[in-house]
Amino acid sequence: MAEAQRLQAVRVRFPAARGYLDSATIGLPPDTAVAELLDAVEEWRTGRASAPAYDAWVGRARAAFARLAGVPASRVAIGAQVSASAGVVAATLREGDEVLCAEGDFTSILFPFLVARQRGVRVRAVPLERIAEAVGSRTALVAVSAVQSSDGRVADLDAIAAAASAHGTATFVDATQACGWLDPGAERFDYVACSAYKWLLSPRGTSFLIVRPERLAAVAPLLAGWYAGEDPWDSIYGEPLRLARDARRLDLSPAWLPWVGAAPALELLADIGAETIGRHAVALADGLRERLGLPPARSAIVSVDRPGARERLERAGIRASVRGGAVRLAFHLYNDGDDAAAVAAALA
Repeated sequence: MAEAQRLQAVRVRFPAARGYLDSATIGLPPDTAVAELLDAVEEWRTGRASAPAYDAWVGRARAAFARLAGVPASRVAIGAQVSASAGVVAATLREGDEVLCAEGDFTSILFPFLVARQRGVRVRAVPLERIAEAVGSRTALVAVSAVQSSDGRVADLDAIAAAASAHGTATFVDATQACGWLDPGAERFDYVACSAYKWLLSPRGTSFLIVRPERLAAVAPLLAGWYAGEDPWDSIYGEPLRLARDARRLDLSPAWLPWVGAAPALELLADIGAETIGRHAVALADGLRERLGLPPARSAIVSVDRPGARERLERAGIRASVRGGAVRLAFHLYNDGDDAAAVAAALA
């Protein structure tokens, strides 16, 4: 009961959330994030903005994401998109290395490795459910989304981590559709990337890469700029190369204003915790599945393939998206039973 009351109290921070079931596309910001962002825009507009001052928001966002993911902040690099992180990891592969992927996975995780084919890297795609059993002695890297963007299927991360460990295989997990409601267990994997503009309720242009410390030396900071320096503001001119000693060496120079909105949003999520949000969101999703005659799943995303479903939802004022011809509905902390009931009624 206390958990439900806490989430109910948090919903007031999302005044536009009623009927919004599209967090798998764009998450809604809490009012605290909007307020800080508007203040920062006003400072910029009136000539009072200070470039070094934005570091505080970047630091807050990094610390909150690390808390949410259960890893030290020293393992977290900041970026703008998952594809850039995947590209840096793809550059660690050599000719003849095999990358194991899931069929139909999101292209931000697939394309960088498919590009690596041009220099002799082998890419093998199998059904998501067969990833763990497909790991073999020739597999150099498993690259997979924790949750499939198209339909919300959840990868068997326990089995994948065990299989990779047994074969000495590196792992790259895209947690974009998981972080915020599902803890992927980042400490088990070599690399975990996440865009923050969906379930992490942040502006687009904010992303993270978690790197296992023993893998850091193998990752060339190919995109390094001044912000990757040990002291960024002492790294803006000239030689020598002086990169940060931890994962910050993989930092991309931040687009400042998005990080202003990201910091308070991530702090709110970290305070609540992915476990609490996940229990709430999956319960709503499974409740809807039951009403629609669908089997339960352990996902906050519901995929509904019914004629006219999108039009019915639009008429009912419900915001969702369409992926692969099916309606995709995403339940987050700001949704409640009334949202699920409205969807069920619209699709009855």
